[in-house]
Amino acid sequence: MLMADTHVPQRARELPAELWSAVARADLVVHAGDWVEPELLDELEARSRSLLGVYGNNDGSVLRARLPEVAHADVEGVRLAVVHETGASRGRDERCAAAYPGVDVLVFGHSHIPWDATASTGLRLLNPGSPTDRRRQPHCTYLSAVVQDGRLDEVLLHRLPTRG
Repeated sequence: MLMADTHVPQRARELPAELWSAVARADLVVHAGDWVEPELLDELEARSRSLLGVYGNNDGSVLRARLPEVAHADVEGVRLAVVHETGASRGRDERCAAAYPGVDVLVFGHSHIPWDATASTGLRLLNPGSPTDRRRQPHCTYLSAVVQDGRLDEVLLHRLPTRG
């Protein structure tokens, strides 16, 4: 499952219960930065089977010391990279394809806007939005996906209930 821009405790005191359920079911949890406090990293490390994360622009020195700016993993033959920022949406797909050669899927955050696109090179770009701060979006969101036969399948955007 894929998440980004959690901003705990600034935007929410904690992650939504539905998100924790998704974490419990996931073989791999990906967090594309803007944790804000290291306690969430500690909790996700404890509650995830496997965690791949990066720091974001709102993450301080403690998180930057524990997390890379860019993370890479091979997930059953799918070459995955994770980064927080990718720049402006205009030209993003081709710019990222040039910046991340040899990567099949790039997960990113920062904008809080869900994104699912494929560059001309075949690079799949995914932004899960934010589970705690929807900004100008109608819903808080996260993504789930399945890796099967060396391919990324069943990429689903999940809408979270609006907080009261």
